[in-house]
Amino acid sequence: MDELDCLLLREIQRDGRQTNRELAATAGVAPSTSLERLRALQRKGVLKGFTAEVDLEAIGRPIQALIAVRIRPPSRKVLEGFREWVRMRPEVVGIFVTTGSDDFLIHMAVPDTDYLYDFVIDQLTERREVADVRTSIVYERLETRILLPLGDGRADRDQPGPRPDDPPRPPGPRTHPSGRPRRR
Repeated sequence: MDELDCLLLREIQRDGRQTNRELAATAGVAPSTSLERLRALQRKGVLKGFTAEVDLEAIGRPIQALIAVRIRPPSRKVLEGFREWVRMRPEVVGIFVTTGSDDFLIHMAVPDTDYLYDFVIDQLTERREVADVRTSIVYERLETRILLPLGDGRADRDQPGPRPDDPPRPPGPRTHPSGRPRRR
């Protein structure tokens, strides 16, 4: 990926609703060049799709939690069966299959802590393959919205990223674990 690809990638992540003409103007290239570069990024699998961002609090799911789960026995069949069960849960925002002492890290968003407690106690720990569960409530979730290649893989401070002159992103809703807005 060259500098133009990185610029287009940064801009499309910053605002996925921009028109190709707007992207081209920002990049200082012809619209046909911008369009071809974006199509090439899609063909290469760099751009996998375009999605809408949903505010979890606005849809009644203000409480987020990370649940570390250890599975026994750790066989492929058992791990895959558990993974599919978790994947089908409507509360689940994301699933990480991990190494180390835990096999899964589950990111959930639920209406309240009673719901979370009921899920962990009545459903998760009742599964035979679940050997251990640790739940952590998320106080605040911050995301890196602009993802770019890191070059040779080293943590290099000179790698492309959000520029100092990029407009700051507005902070997301900050809420207390109870779901009430935090006082600033």
